[in-house]
Amino acid sequence: MSLLLEVRDLDKRFGGLHVTRSVSFQVVAGERLALIGPNGAGKTTLVNQVSGVLRPDAGEICLQGEDVTPRSQAQRVRAGLARTFQITTLAPHFAVQRQVELALFEREGLTGRAWRSIDAYPALQAEALALLERLGLRSQAGVATQDLAYGEQRLVEMALALALRPKVLLLDEPMAGVPKGDGARLLDALDSLPRDLGVLIIEHDMDLVFRFATRILVLADGAVLADGTPDEIRSDPKVRAAYLGN
Repeated sequence: MSLLLEVRDLDKRFGGLHVTRSVSFQVVAGERLALIGPNGAGKTTLVNQVSGVLRPDAGEICLQGEDVTPRSQAQRVRAGLARTFQITTLAPHFAVQRQVELALFEREGLTGRAWRSIDAYPALQAEALALLERLGLRSQAGVATQDLAYGEQRLVEMALALALRPKVLLLDEPMAGVPKGDGARLLDALDSLPRDLGVLIIEHDMDLVFRFATRILVLADGAVLADGTPDEIRSDPKVRAAYLGN
């Protein structure tokens, strides 16, 4: 399998607080890597460095063999890295389909032609609807996102990320705040992700983690505590003591 993302010895401090400590890992095509650990372990800070929100104090981030450490968030997106956030960041008054179409416009470099009607791009309209169909949102295409259930809003965020055709998708707690009744739809959406897509997911829902992940990376005190298959992580005494319990 081809190597998509390589993180080498990432280090980050905030004053006297050492948040990530020489963290290294890889994501290959088709892999579902879950990032878990106690609150304060440094998970979101790590993903913020990978996505370009934060600049690491030391270390490198390589995407498909290219060093993207000095690049901006937008440049990393164009290189194939997309992300969803723990708190939704959608435009509340825009219809679902329109938001996905705007993401497609950005991907195709058409935002400078925003004066043209979307009707001039029927292929992009069709792609937006096909993406919403895949995620079970076709019937909500014309609904403003503020009128959707929270779980549906999380699905829209996923649609926006997938519209960019990423090679690597970072999901920051996709189940956070989602009522149990909507959880099944999110799980179905995760199962429908392209098989060649590399996924890094932060999640506290251990049922989801052990169902979805092919590999699990455990952080504790900013450092890698364990890295292995779900079965290896489940039986690791260090992980049980630090996070999973008995």
